[in-house]
Amino acid sequence: MATEATGTQAIDRAAQLLVRVVESSRPLSVGDLAERAGLPKSTTSRLVAALERQGLVQRIEDRGRLRPGPVLLRYANRDTAETLVELAAPSLRRLADASGETINLAVPGPDGVEHLAQEDTAHFVGVTDWVGRRVAFEHAANGKCFLAFGGAAKQTAELRRVRARGYATSIDELEVGLTAIAAPVLGPGGDAIAALSISGPTNRLTSDRIAQLAPLLVEEAHQLATRLGHTDHARGAA
Repeated sequence: MATEATGTQAIDRAAQLLVRVVESSRPLSVGDLAERAGLPKSTTSRLVAALERQGLVQRIEDRGRLRPGPVLLRYANRDTAETLVELAAPSLRRLADASGETINLAVPGPDGVEHLAQEDTAHFVGVTDWVGRRVAFEHAANGKCFLAFGGAAKQTAELRRVRARGYATSIDELEVGLTAIAAPVLGPGGDAIAALSISGPTNRLTSDRIAQLAPLLVEEAHQLATRLGHTDHARGAA
């Protein structure tokens, strides 16, 4: 009986912390949460870790402050996924026509990048259906965008470069012979809510070709953010 009561108390406390994170107008630190909830910092840290493992909260770059996690964000945005795909369709088509390569629209999921839509390449070599597939953030160009623009607790040198130039690359990382370039679609707070990517064989997407396509890709990502109603998002370095 005591064990059941203790378990119920832990659930209540975790739920209380989650509500505070969701309702806060700014990201909160573990110390903020502990003070507001009247709990020891060690207890708060333990409960936050459990919420974080389940994708209900996530830490951001600002000293590990907390915001709603990918599970809650996906639930909140599930009715807008179709709208996002529809709004992105012109950008996917223009990028496909300009590059001749595979174009993808992706969003951050709880365990990796999730691909929502694709415009296929004009070439036979390089056609892969990514829609519905999930890949790790660290090795995908679009995943690096999500990490660089809001998804990583700590910014590495590579992620800082992504922020500075406004796009990410993945060359022979996800798969040998495959290269991708991706640009973030930024929301009002400067976080990446989606990403557009161009992918194809490494022998076609050379460094010179990437340099040619990057400005177009970044501009299409900016236009998509504007179509989504985000007019105060930052561009480039932060």
